[in-house]
Amino acid sequence: MTPWERYFLVGRRAGCPQNQMDRLQQADVILQQRQLAASAAARMCDAPDGPTAIGYGGARGGGKSHWLLAQMGADDCQRVPGLKCLLLRKVGKANLEHFEDLRRRLFGKLKHDFSAFRGILSFANGSRIIAGHFQNEKDIDAYLGLEYDVIGIEEATTLTARKYQDISTCCRTSKPNWRPRLYSTTNPGGVGHGWYRSKFIVPYQEKRETETRFIPARVTDNRWNNPEYLRVLQNLTGWQKRAWLDGDWDIAAGQYFTTLRREIHVVADFDDTRAREWFIALDYGFAHYTVALLGCTDGDGNIFVVDEHAERLWLPERHAAAIKAMLARHKIGNRKLAVEDLKRIVAGADVFSRQSDGTTIAAQYAKHGLSLRCANTDRVNGWAEILTRFGDIDGGIRPTLFLHQRCGRLIETLPALQHDPNRPEDVLKVDADEDGIGGDDCADALRYLVATKSRTITQRKLRGF
Repeated sequence: MTPWERYFLVGRRAGCPQNQMDRLQQADVILQQRQLAASAAARMCDAPDGPTAIGYGGARGGGKSHWLLAQMGADDCQRVPGLKCLLLRKVGKANLEHFEDLRRRLFGKLKHDFSAFRGILSFANGSRIIAGHFQNEKDIDAYLGLEYDVIGIEEATTLTARKYQDISTCCRTSKPNWRPRLYSTTNPGGVGHGWYRSKFIVPYQEKRETETRFIPARVTDNRWNNPEYLRVLQNLTGWQKRAWLDGDWDIAAGQYFTTLRREIHVVADFDDTRAREWFIALDYGFAHYTVALLGCTDGDGNIFVVDEHAERLWLPERHAAAIKAMLARHKIGNRKLAVEDLKRIVAGADVFSRQSDGTTIAAQYAKHGLSLRCANTDRVNGWAEILTRFGDIDGGIRPTLFLHQRCGRLIETLPALQHDPNRPEDVLKVDADEDGIGGDDCADALRYLVATKSRTITQRKLRGF
């Protein structure tokens, strides 16, 4: 088998169509296995029901920049005349130098012109790639209102969610034979870590990708890396090693819950018969999310968070009905779990504050069958309790807190939480944006659930219950 035959075989196994491999061969562009998988995902954008955004990222040194320009120039631009592509990267000078190096390496066999002054690479069929850049986020505004058939963003997590959304509005076309798409490459960390993880990583991890496709990159995917570079990454410590060597998206600079491990703490199954005590913790919001977490303890004292309810812009009556429906998804003996089976339902102090008409949010829930009591709202000790229960696998400390995979918003929230720089033992308070992305509502509910204990008989007598 010739080298090209082996290359075509690897491409077919990755999902690349024949004409895509033909174009890469004509351009004399060699992509490695993971890069070919990203190119196969790019071709999925052609389908009417295919994705519109492809993410390729993870560890450093995975060959992401090489793939991005190769896909745009050697495949997309060659098969559709007149294609207009924008390649964005932070810091202009570094972008143009990087662009020039890659151009020489990738397009030696493709007829093209390159204007370094204008930052435009033009192919013989009229397709072109514009090398854009941004020093600050406001520089993105210079591209808004323009139309691009393809947009590629390097180091996407250097952008906030708002700026990514702004630039994505420019990804449109008037060509009847083309479906616009946005490619992005990046590493974990940065100001955009949270939104990128929500948009690309979580759907990939949960196998529910629709509008996006994500291809994880590892330093070992790139056989052209020098051995010394791998050792540099292996010698890193803390979040940098997990992010830049392992491509771990559940870790970031300043992360609070550094011992959280998806493969350890997230469970796919839980037998309701193991439960010894059931309870709910609620964090109330209206513009923000109202979150209710259903938890239980087993005979060994472990806490399992087995279900969640998270919605915004709902009134208490609707939340109460949804919480009862959540309970009914579980069983106690041979019947459905019900409100009267709960040891406690706790909530943050805000639901007990009197409103202008003298009523409380807690009273509204009580009217619909959910009697709330005030949770332990001590932030520092509450977070410390969660940390203790997560244990430390690397240190040989067994975890006693587990999250069911159906608690998707909670699992998405915890890795993104940061230390408060003014009070390091506390979690930095963060609100969801206007689209409901982000926020710490689920984490607050978990804190109430873990830190609030059931009252003993003596305590109830002393309190007059």
